[in-house]
Amino acid sequence: MLGRGLLREFPNPERTGCPDATVLKGIAAHKLGLADAERWFDHITSCSPCYRDVSQFREAYELRRRRTLLAVAASVLIVASVAGWALAHRRQGTEYAQTAVLDLRNRSVSRGPESNPSERPLEVNRAATHWTIYLPLGSAEGTYDVRIVTLSGEPLVATSGTAKLKDQVTSLYVAANFSPARPGRYVLEFRRAGAEWNSFPILLR
Repeated sequence: MLGRGLLREFPNPERTGCPDATVLKGIAAHKLGLADAERWFDHITSCSPCYRDVSQFREAYELRRRRTLLAVAASVLIVASVAGWALAHRRQGTEYAQTAVLDLRNRSVSRGPESNPSERPLEVNRAATHWTIYLPLGSAEGTYDVRIVTLSGEPLVATSGTAKLKDQVTSLYVAANFSPARPGRYVLEFRRAGAEWNSFPILLR
């Protein structure tokens, strides 16, 4: 009610003593210093045209401010979404690179690192920290010792894992760090406790 009264009860058609629009906009946007603004408060509250201008400037300023905040919020959401997408794909790529799958189901079982020298080695990324090994057909479930040895039989990395049978495929899962081994040809060996080592040529990249 007070605002409506100020808009009508103090006409000033000649705009006598009114500040210019820059001052009114500064007051509406709270950008004018308090000392400079205070000297105009009495005039604005006793001049309907000035009060109307300040009200309109304040509405326009608040509208622009809300639009700016919405634009900033939208930009933040877009950046966060893009960053999340990139991070998810980077993690997916990292997980893919760190997981190796070795299929030995159709490989001939051999003993010792010198066996099957002509057989094409399985290629494995040295960055892989998780290995899924499909064991030769007929392999039993249980705990297996796994190791990487040189062609001369020198052990480099050793670990163990549990093999499980599913859909007539025995899968052995192991976790180990094979990065200390240099790129080149090696031999993958595994065995159940008390049994002989089974050997397969591999190529670490």
